[in-house]
Amino acid sequence: MSDNRYNEAKIKSRTIENYRRLIMDNFTFYSPTYFLFGKDTEKQTGEYVKKYGGHKVLIHYGGGSVKRSGLLDRVKASLDEAGVEYVELGGVAPNPKSGLIYEGIELARREKVDFMLPIGGGSVIDSAKAIALGVPYDGDFWDFYTGKVVEEALPVGTIVTLAASGSEASTDSVVTHEDGMHKRCADGDILRPKFSIMNPELTCSLPPYQTASGVTDIIAHCMERYFSHTQGVELTDRMLEAVMLTLIKEGKRAMADPENYDARANIMWGATVAHNNITGVGRAQDWGTHHMENELSTTYGCSHGEGLAVLFPSWMRYAMKEQGPERFVMFATRVWGCEMNFEDPEATALEGIEKYEQFIKSIGMRTSISELGGKEEDIPKLVESMFFEAPNHGSFVQLTKEKAAEIYKMAL
Repeated sequence: MSDNRYNEAKIKSRTIENYRRLIMDNFTFYSPTYFLFGKDTEKQTGEYVKKYGGHKVLIHYGGGSVKRSGLLDRVKASLDEAGVEYVELGGVAPNPKSGLIYEGIELARREKVDFMLPIGGGSVIDSAKAIALGVPYDGDFWDFYTGKVVEEALPVGTIVTLAASGSEASTDSVVTHEDGMHKRCADGDILRPKFSIMNPELTCSLPPYQTASGVTDIIAHCMERYFSHTQGVELTDRMLEAVMLTLIKEGKRAMADPENYDARANIMWGATVAHNNITGVGRAQDWGTHHMENELSTTYGCSHGEGLAVLFPSWMRYAMKEQGPERFVMFATRVWGCEMNFEDPEATALEGIEKYEQFIKSIGMRTSISELGGKEEDIPKLVESMFFEAPNHGSFVQLTKEKAAEIYKMAL
């Protein structure tokens, strides 16, 4: 008996008023990033900065690992060979902050930088994108994170050292303003990097926690798109399922054998495919869980991936009760291999959620707010911060303050 039988029965029972949900949405898709994928590709940095018009770059990075590994020296050698000037700004922390971004904007203007070159993971790339927005803008770069339309920015090229955020190919930048500690997103096609250098070997030395956080983050990017009311999107459904299945398999392999190049390569490309939006076109997307997570990583200092690991099981259980089990049955049967229980579809859906939770625990992620150090009395503050100047969250489940508080409470 087909595992689609339950879904087909549900679709046939829908009313005419809901018909508009049953077809793929119109969409535009523009993804111009040039990818250099594989071993030693960082040695081509200078060539590609010049190709995309850079004469003087701001090299942006986090801690000392890019120096200790020799990566920064290799990048500089490539820039020197190509005749590209550069200045440096290190110090990016996880969940990048506005203070360093303001410093970077001033440095870039003073040094007449015309190209941004982040070396790192999502935090470094997002910080670089914020600087890229701020340099040509007369006002406060934060305007773009509170609703101003993104129209102009310095070009950005990336060298990826952590597979997780997909920022190397996305239109997004997520940063935190230290005045109020609000974490917000700017979005615009101009923020897609001109090129991205992706050498999976650079991720082999990551600590297990960062590897696991990255795997969880990538799967979460898929789930934010997968849990949608839009029907008639079988291709992107299957693409999302393929990425999730790959991350489950390769995530386990990378945790067991950190030097496994094939596992690292599949995870790295999975991060890009999950978030350059080729898997999200033509369908409504949710992102409410991401918005809720922003408050966890800001408040408790966990990684973004781990915060998503904490919240997603509770969000899914809440969403299933509110919206019905249909999408969660698909998630359970297609991604986790659960047997369809036609007499009790909710049991199938719950089994899939439990298997997801077991997986993220197995790779070392915490799965409750209390494990992060949170308490029930923190919840009102988390909710107020989430909704501060940002009233709209979620599509599959349209979150209110009351719904967000309930999900936070479930995740305790």
